[in-house]
Amino acid sequence: MSQLTREGGGHSVRGRVIAELRRRIISGDLPAGASLSEVALAESFGVSRTPVREALKQLQTEGLVEIRPRVGTFVTAPSRREIAELFEMKELLEGAAARLLAQRGRVPELDRLEENLRAADAAVAADDRDGYARLVREFHDLLITGADNAKLASHHRILMNQLPYARLVTTSLSQPGRAPLSDRDHHRVLELVTAKDGDSAERVMREHVRASRRALMTGLDTKERAREPH
Repeated sequence: MSQLTREGGGHSVRGRVIAELRRRIISGDLPAGASLSEVALAESFGVSRTPVREALKQLQTEGLVEIRPRVGTFVTAPSRREIAELFEMKELLEGAAARLLAQRGRVPELDRLEENLRAADAAVAADDRDGYARLVREFHDLLITGADNAKLASHHRILMNQLPYARLVTTSLSQPGRAPLSDRDHHRVLELVTAKDGDSAERVMREHVRASRRALMTGLDTKERAREPH
């Protein structure tokens, strides 16, 4: 009997299957476009096909998988248009988060953001792109947490789950000079948040996300040209 089966009833098993499949997709262990077999997944988890089928339906509602009747189930591969639309929503949510955080005063998240920026400065100085990419994700997550709005956090989590965000951040930061500019933006946002200037913090945060999207699209264009036959 599998660990999933031993540890609880039907709902518990389904929840664990959902959580693990979500983790694999978001981390890139299951890449965009990958085919998902109910039978193979059920065998790997040591469960029946029912909780796997229910998990895939849930992940479809989150935008992580696409179920094509009589064809199969696949990890969602967002189009350029979908990526642009998701970044538009990211801009709105993270701008709102910066405003809300600025209204809260001196909360613990500010200390953690300051620590993040010290580490980010060092990563940029060392040209450690992987390290800086990780710190970028942490900065944005701390901003959302610091907003202290459960509904905003929930919508942001669903949104981010639909983006292969780790890979997209790396693509954006591959553009010449992008990392120092990104780091500077983060410093400016935190300065405005600390000053309790919610209007300006929201404006600068939204500008930062737009700049990230532009860098990302340029990076995607570069990758596409590199794949074209010469």
